[in-house]
Amino acid sequence: MAMPMPTSSPPAMAAPYVVEDCGFALQVLSDGTIVRSSPPPAQVTADDGRVEWKDAVYDAARGLGLRMYRPRHRDVTDKGEEGKLPVLVYFHGGGFCMGSYYWPENHTVCLRLAAELPAVVLSFDYRLAPEHRLPAAHEDAAAALLWLRNQLIASSENPWLAESADSRRVFVSGVSAGGSLVHHMAVRFGTAGLEPGANVVGYILLMPGLFSAEPTRSEMGWPDSAFLSQEMFDRLFRLGMPAGATRDDALVNPFAPDSPSLVLVVAAERDFFRDRNVEYAERIKAMGKDVELVVFAGQEHASFGMDPVSDADAELVRLIKHFVGRDGNGNP
Repeated sequence: MAMPMPTSSPPAMAAPYVVEDCGFALQVLSDGTIVRSSPPPAQVTADDGRVEWKDAVYDAARGLGLRMYRPRHRDVTDKGEEGKLPVLVYFHGGGFCMGSYYWPENHTVCLRLAAELPAVVLSFDYRLAPEHRLPAAHEDAAAALLWLRNQLIASSENPWLAESADSRRVFVSGVSAGGSLVHHMAVRFGTAGLEPGANVVGYILLMPGLFSAEPTRSEMGWPDSAFLSQEMFDRLFRLGMPAGATRDDALVNPFAPDSPSLVLVVAAERDFFRDRNVEYAERIKAMGKDVELVVFAGQEHASFGMDPVSDADAELVRLIKHFVGRDGNGNP
């Protein structure tokens, strides 16, 4: 009698495991799955009713939106154009891999800026890595500014902006990775690149993520306990940059002959990028540009908005307000 042939079951597939861990916001699994989570709710809210806001879309094909803010109580009826407010564009941080305008810390920052500058604040999203590596974020930031220009030209398409926004006073700002975007937008558009619809008066880089292959003193021996550690920086670099890119890639090494004429650079004393931020300001200033550099003592990377009731946040808002109040010729 024939004996039955032994059978065996196929080997069990190993469960996917985490290969890149960016905390609660982003994990990449061994099978290529990308897991994203929403941030925890804000511990402190700055929504005290002084500002109204609404969401809009600037690139429907890519599903990209923005949040628009303006002071709730304003009187421009008798002042015409002179009664309108400056426009502050804001690009969030997150290593080009995380973040959104709706994240609580970004929402809090923009509420405060709109109320205290006062200004019309536009907080734009952009595509994130690793699904969309650089230069995708650069392309989206440029598209955002061009969208703003077109909205200001065709005022009938966006009455919300037409009622409040002064197209002669546009400022472009960003924090961390968003600050890097600001540099590239300054090189691309300068002060005249959005005319005739928008006049960019200045650019504001808040603790921008700028670097090169040659490490600075603040980048060497940085503590693992820091908000932005060497390990986290390396991980975000791997996820955000094109394959094979180096730290001297033009996407992240900021020095170029064309640069904005009025620049505010804010650095943090306890920031991995501190020395790079200072070097950026000094080299742009040496090119004859009007550069203001402020280093915040005791602060870590991208700390703006993490503690909205802190003295440091209040001082940073006052600093931006002073800068936005300048006329482009260095005069307050």
